[in-house]
Amino acid sequence: MPFLEEMYDVAVVGAGHAGCEAALACARLGLETILFTVSVDSIALMPCNPNIGGSSKGHLVRELDALGGEMGKNIDKTFIQSKMLNESKGPAVHSLRAQADKMEYTRHMRQTLENTEHLTIRQAEVSEIIVEEGVLTGVKTFSGAVYHVKAAVLCTGTYLRARCIYGDVSNPTGPNGLQAANHLTASLEANGIELFRFKTGTPARVDKRSIDFSKMEEQFGDERVVPFSFSTDPESVQKEQVSCWLTYTNAETHRIIRENLDRSPLFSGVIEGTGPRYCPSIEDKVVKFPDKERHQVFVEPEGLSTNEMYLGGMSSSLPEDVQYAMYRTVPGLEKVKIVRNAYAIEYDCINSLQLKPSLEFKKIKGLFSGGQFNGSSGYEEAAVQGFMAGVNAAMEILGREPVILDRSQAYIGVLIDDLVTKENHEPYRMMTSRAEYRLLLRQDNADLRLRKIGYDIGLVSQKDYDRLLWKEEAIQEEIRRLETVNIGTSEKVQELLIRYNSTALKSGTTLAELVKRPELNYFVLAEIDEKRPVLPEDVQEQVNINIKYEGYIKRQMQQVAQFKKLENKKIPEDFDYSQVNSLRKEAVQKLNAYRPASIGQASRISGVSPADISVLLVYMEQLRHGKAEK
Repeated sequence: MPFLEEMYDVAVVGAGHAGCEAALACARLGLETILFTVSVDSIALMPCNPNIGGSSKGHLVRELDALGGEMGKNIDKTFIQSKMLNESKGPAVHSLRAQADKMEYTRHMRQTLENTEHLTIRQAEVSEIIVEEGVLTGVKTFSGAVYHVKAAVLCTGTYLRARCIYGDVSNPTGPNGLQAANHLTASLEANGIELFRFKTGTPARVDKRSIDFSKMEEQFGDERVVPFSFSTDPESVQKEQVSCWLTYTNAETHRIIRENLDRSPLFSGVIEGTGPRYCPSIEDKVVKFPDKERHQVFVEPEGLSTNEMYLGGMSSSLPEDVQYAMYRTVPGLEKVKIVRNAYAIEYDCINSLQLKPSLEFKKIKGLFSGGQFNGSSGYEEAAVQGFMAGVNAAMEILGREPVILDRSQAYIGVLIDDLVTKENHEPYRMMTSRAEYRLLLRQDNADLRLRKIGYDIGLVSQKDYDRLLWKEEAIQEEIRRLETVNIGTSEKVQELLIRYNSTALKSGTTLAELVKRPELNYFVLAEIDEKRPVLPEDVQEQVNINIKYEGYIKRQMQQVAQFKKLENKKIPEDFDYSQVNSLRKEAVQKLNAYRPASIGQASRISGVSPADISVLLVYMEQLRHGKAEK
């Protein structure tokens, strides 16, 4: 009996946040792309928290947007509250977070996919990858249909052999009760791909009508909203926002949890997978932090057309009766009604050390991987990986060099480098502390860092690129002006300085020098800057930051120059580390297994010491001059 056979350039497996970005990138680059999903209704689904962004994650979304991705544009269309986090701290850790209308977010992303040329959406479960002599040649669905492709991107998220668990209940389903993908794992293992079993979880969704908000602290959005996308008109996102709410667990909550730990699959051994360290369940928090009297609970709306509310901070896999008991001890939730139980979800993912920095499998040419399938957590981490995997799949087909961002260029570079060089035994989560050069990698300058790369790839329009060039020139021109405008000791100037508790002037100075004072900034000096040009907010922000942090920025750029020296020392793919005298055995094993692309990447592999790197540098220098000794 004949089976269906079709031909495409690229197959993307999974239509979550990673899959959407991968498919859009490939299709927008002119490649015939087919996007597989177990359910068309789950495209860009948000099965856990109803928000995009947050600390460090906001950086990822803005970087993705600068490169030509879709997530930032989509959340700008569908947010119901927006907030810039950490504004009391320095600009390096400012991060955007927006509450999403979940249904609208999915609807708009699906609409974008459905109206993108060269992109076909197919509801089918991919059960097999077809590999011939180490090269991917196609994928096969559970129905037996074969799709011949030049590359494939695996973005299976939390669906592979997934099961949802709470108490004694174990359902072989994906998130939100959707169909799991149970057949691909065997094919991956047969092709030598090493898999892990990871776990994540989600809190209950509750009925808004059963909540007493008078016992909670109301959390408002920003008065002036900053859009995620650099292409979004800031005026278009100034709209009425909904509130979120903050409450806390207490001693009674913790007592109920402790008394029922024996019924928790997390502690009874029912759950096999490793969970995320930085997003633990409430029972995990109570056990690990026994002296903490309370934990935050964020009550967040899931959308404008639903009464479901998300209880952020109270993820759990406890039994249904215990969930009711513990939630009802929280102020404002005394009469709460659960719409959807909290649950843990287990799933198959890969050991990401099997990937190149391009997110292509080292052993299978043409097979790429992105998202939670790579052992990460979070919508934002997934989206940027899917985008980079899709871009590099396209680059390979088009005969172009892969696009690889390093740790000094982007949080995306930090994320991917960590995944492909470090052993991750739990779901990886992005944090600002992971970025060595975070003063340079701010969310506000993502376009200045990455827009040109997106343009060179072919995913940023000429209009957006021209706007970037104008912005760069406007920033530099205004900085030059401030460095040359002298301010005297007039009464108006002295009055402003006194008002901001700043030392009065004894002689004239420049506006730039005044901007550098901690208690002053570019914006407050507007009233004594008589010839100030009218500039967009984002330009003014860059002027202020570049002048105020000039010394720190220069110092970090010097550090980056040193980092680049090691990154630029490339290592041949077939390099045999066992031939290098004085390298420790552990280093030889790790380096031969991970195949780092550069000395810099080699230095970040667990088990490779600074002394090993010194030996390697000497050997490679000798090799370059034909003097290497084996």
